[in-house]
Amino acid sequence: MHILISNNSKEPIYEQITNQVKSLILSGELKEGQAIPSMRTLAKDLQISVITTKRAYKELEESGYIYSVVGKGSFVAEQNVEMIREKKLKIIEEQLQAVIENSKDLGVSLEELQQLLKILYEE
Repeated sequence: MHILISNNSKEPIYEQITNQVKSLILSGELKEGQAIPSMRTLAKDLQISVITTKRAYKELEESGYIYSVVGKGSFVAEQNVEMIREKKLKIIEEQLQAVIENSKDLGVSLEELQQLLKILYEE
């Protein structure tokens, strides 16, 4: 599991971890039932506090992405296909919202944005 932490990000480190693990699960890179590194191992690899990784794992577990077994570790939870689709759609919506805000800041019209989206989609 490859996670990159950015010290320049406005996003807290635990959220960076949480979001990257979610993306790895939703993309299928991490499979159902697959073990993920222990909190201590991940903290050591990323050179961060175990408290930070514990918070990230807690968030992931509460949102149903992982589950933990005492003495065994943490694993990727079974994902409902419809839930995965909804989660992916939510990510797309968030990304599109950022694109729309940037477009408005630059004065890009809706028609120009639609054309660009169509061109990129059809590639």
